Amino acid sequence: MLADWYHWIKAFHIMAVIAWMAGLFYLPRLFVYHVERAQRPEPVQSFEIMEEKLLRVIMNPAMIASWGAGLALVAVPGVVMWDMVWPWTKGAALVAMTWFHMWLAAQRKGFLAGTNTLSGKRYRAMNEVPTVLMVVIVISVVVKF
Repeated sequence: MLADWYHWIKAFHIMAVIAWMAGLFYLPRLFVYHVERAQRPEPVQSFEIMEEKLLRVIMNPAMIASWGAGLALVAVPGVVMWDMVWPWTKGAALVAMTWFHMWLAAQRKGFLAGTNTLSGKRYRAMNEVPTVLMVVIVISVVVKF
């Protein structure tokens, strides 16, 4: 029965979310450095390697694990009260966070293709997106309004 594994699933979910968030915080910062170095005659291949490894080895598996464990938690009877606001705000923020993840992956492809048009300043601003979404998710889950 899934309820017997609730605490293990929840622990795995928290660990996956931490790994995913670390990547969501770090990848836009790498993009800032990448953009700023690309304007100089210095090579940027090391940024391309770091960005690719972060996305492929850490962020993608962590996002998938976060979704999988989160959906497993939702399947445990009595965990989610659908008549309350909090599961809907968390869900909306989670969809936005997943969109941001995909946007970052698309930006990485733009760097590889040489078509990136965003500035370091824009990536610095985008670096705040996961923080705002994290605040919405944590308040939703902890306060349960």
